[in-house]
Amino acid sequence: MNSLRGLMIDAFNMDASDIHLTVDSPPVFRIDGALKKQGDEVLTSTHILEMIDEIIPQRKLVELDELGETDFNYEVEGICRFRVNAYKQRQTFAVALRLIPSKIPTLKELGMESTLKKIAESKQGLVLITGPTGSGKTTTLAAMLDYINRNFDKHIITLEDPIEYMHENCRSVINQREIGLDTTSFAKGLRAALRQDPDVILVGEMRDLETISTAVTAAETGHLVFATLHTSTAASTIDRIIDVFPPGQQGQIRQQLANVILGIVSQRLLARAGGRGRVAATEILLQTPSVSNLIRSEKVHQLPNVLQTSKGLGMHTMQMDIQRLLKEGIISMSIAKMYLDVGEFE
Repeated sequence: MNSLRGLMIDAFNMDASDIHLTVDSPPVFRIDGALKKQGDEVLTSTHILEMIDEIIPQRKLVELDELGETDFNYEVEGICRFRVNAYKQRQTFAVALRLIPSKIPTLKELGMESTLKKIAESKQGLVLITGPTGSGKTTTLAAMLDYINRNFDKHIITLEDPIEYMHENCRSVINQREIGLDTTSFAKGLRAALRQDPDVILVGEMRDLETISTAVTAAETGHLVFATLHTSTAASTIDRIIDVFPPGQQGQIRQQLANVILGIVSQRLLARAGGRGRVAATEILLQTPSVSNLIRSEKVHQLPNVLQTSKGLGMHTMQMDIQRLLKEGIISMSIAKMYLDVGEFE
């Protein structure tokens, strides 16, 4: 059986996005969105323990034993980096590894240059990148931060769990803090960031009321704040944030969100037609007086109507973008049918 480092190098050479290691299965790579077994030799619990021991920091080994899961990064020096999640299952261990590209893609390469550049050039407000796990949220955020880093004189602070893309100081100064290593939580790190003279703050994930509340306050007080949520549409993102708060505070957070929200980019990755690779399909909501008014007046359910009629402003629904990708031949009909109703085909 190959060493884990060997599997990492194989995954990198095969353009895999993920590696899955579990007992009684061969190693599995995710390539172009599909899971593909690597060989026939199945992994035993001993194999997986040896692989974990090969790469895990000592402090994370204690966390894995006590909590049943842990996250960390691992670099095959000079070749590739991975985000690693080791976890217990059925009294054994399993590992999921996500390949982190060494080069941060540009907004142009992601196909979102015109709209996201305008958002990234804003001086203050809240920007949310949403979607399911594995939808490219971290990559989109990294591209936006890289654009700011290369073009503006800013102080950027990131809070990540764990750190994935490594940024170098260009025109901006960028400090990256890892949860559990450099600070104990997103909420604590975010509160501290407000005393560290930032212009731009990245919150890896808004997981709780305190983090969300502090992020909104930071956006109100002159900072450009980026964050992620595991929601699928702009409307569900707004509802998720408001629902976190007690009923007595929901009116206030609704008013605050209406004022500070700059944009919501909801995305998912779809397999490209006739070739390797995946492309992001997006739903983009931008702040306008009508959008702010719908949030403020508890009419979030009407946001899809605004998206459908504001294409000229850079907005669109997920369905509109999937139709565009299909029309341009970037995705196949079989992929599009998974996300569109019959009546939505042009």
